[in-house]
Amino acid sequence: MAAEDFEPRNRLYVAKLVAQKFIEGMKHDRVGLVVFAAKAFTRCPLTLDYGVLLKVLDDVEIGSIEDGTAIGNALVTCLNRLRDSKAKSRVVILMTDGVNNRGEVQPLDAAQIAKTLGVKIYTVGIGTQGTARFPVNDPNYGKVYVNLQVEIDEASLTRIAQITGGLYYRATDRPSLEKIFEDIGRLEKTKVEVRSYTHYNERYLDLLFPALALALLVTLAGSTRFGKLP
Repeated sequence: MAAEDFEPRNRLYVAKLVAQKFIEGMKHDRVGLVVFAAKAFTRCPLTLDYGVLLKVLDDVEIGSIEDGTAIGNALVTCLNRLRDSKAKSRVVILMTDGVNNRGEVQPLDAAQIAKTLGVKIYTVGIGTQGTARFPVNDPNYGKVYVNLQVEIDEASLTRIAQITGGLYYRATDRPSLEKIFEDIGRLEKTKVEVRSYTHYNERYLDLLFPALALALLVTLAGSTRFGKLP
């Protein structure tokens, strides 16, 4: 995700911006965050506290996990969080720019588990076609850039989506990634019943008795000499 083929910086930076916008558009959906490289970790469990989730998302950085791509482990970690959920729609959005090369669980095995649990997986391959510019730390020259071939296992990502009833997308830049999240948002719209309660605090008694007292005073005044004043 360090490749700098997505403006304005790299893939991870843009993916975070797009995911942030997606989360900000939610209202009643519980959302969590799993990050992965050679291993997978739950950074935020399912929550309705979008403020906390956005803060956790903003803190995600490259290099915090050993390098690698453990897609199967990432999916299983997500499924462990979703399996007890009673929601009608349970969805995983998997974003990756590589090929599964680490972890104990194969991605297609994780997809079969997801199908059994009734969880839909949308897969997103991130990266331009052909080559992309990657930053590399050279011991002599420091940070340098090399052009490397973009390798995304589109066949596996497509199969994962098909097994679970989801879709595979390819994002080659920021606009296409934004459109993908918009499409997923439209596809996963569900009706949510929200009960609202209105509490009425009756305050008319505070004015009733003073009003009655004034009316009585006017009636009494009318039978006295004050009632004859012009």
